[in-house]
Amino acid sequence: MLDLIEVFDRLDEYTANAKGIAWDTCHKIYVLMDDEQMALMKQYNYDPLISSDEMTSKEMSEQLMKWYQESCDLRFIQAVSTTPNPNDGFVSIIGQFEDQEEDEEEDEYDEDDFYDDVDEDEDENVRG
Repeated sequence: MLDLIEVFDRLDEYTANAKGIAWDTCHKIYVLMDDEQMALMKQYNYDPLISSDEMTSKEMSEQLMKWYQESCDLRFIQAVSTTPNPNDGFVSIIGQFEDQEEDEEEDEYDEDDFYDDVDEDEDENVRG
């Protein structure tokens, strides 16, 4: 489970120098670290796209968490910077499925319990 204090600390660390934040309104949430990333998100038609001129770093952190809570289960938050190799510019702040408990990932179907119930039903029919 996520430690919210740790998450806010990480968000504050990145939003302090961010140029803006963006969300695809589904699960992709980005902290944009430079003007090139702001321009790319505008080109990709991200809406909402909020610049650091519109919000303080603290407000951006709060907005990121609000978007995160409203996102689908595939959600993540990444800081992204422009680098020579575009894949090197991504830093995970909250990874996909990081907020799910281990129990949620396990299959709820228990074959042994199913067959135990079936056997009990069959025993009652035989006795019956």
